[in-house]
Amino acid sequence: MVSLAKGQSVSLEKRDGSALTRVIMGLGWDVKQKKGFFGALMGGNDEIDLDASCLMFNAQGQPLEAIWFGQLRSEDGSIIHTGDNRTGDGDGDDEQIIVDLPRVPADVQTLVFTVNSFQGDTFDRIENAFCRLVDATTGQEMARYDLTGSGSHTAQIMAKLSRSGAGWVMTAIGGITSGRTFHDMMPAIVRSL
Repeated sequence: MVSLAKGQSVSLEKRDGSALTRVIMGLGWDVKQKKGFFGALMGGNDEIDLDASCLMFNAQGQPLEAIWFGQLRSEDGSIIHTGDNRTGDGDGDDEQIIVDLPRVPADVQTLVFTVNSFQGDTFDRIENAFCRLVDATTGQEMARYDLTGSGSHTAQIMAKLSRSGAGWVMTAIGGITSGRTFHDMMPAIVRSL
């Protein structure tokens, strides 16, 4: 497993030199614990609804399709969102997007993964947030990027997968922005391509 820093890239090639075929982009988060006596008195934690999205772009940087809680499957079936988690409760991935890389249409050059707070909660209320890439065939975690940098933003561009020759490369972006859905984030997403 490779732990990525902002701006770092990793090839999605297996150790034996073969390319990955199915990957899972997992998103996880926790709500920050309220501290002190008043925090406990006021009821501890609230729920925060973060949403993962995957946007498909062509080589010219034009958006082709979006997979998100409003559309859980790409038209060709190569990308599937497993559903909306509205609380962040539980261990591991809270939301997952499964990508069948060989089935991604040839005109798709880049897949961009984003996270946003639909309710407008800021990231200063979130802790332990991460995105990770898992080989869906073996279950092995290939790369992880911690979504650090709590603050007043409501959205983040997590990472992108870009075609590189016959394979794919993952780049950790970690770009902070604001928006309740990926639609609001589009100017920042396009700049990250």
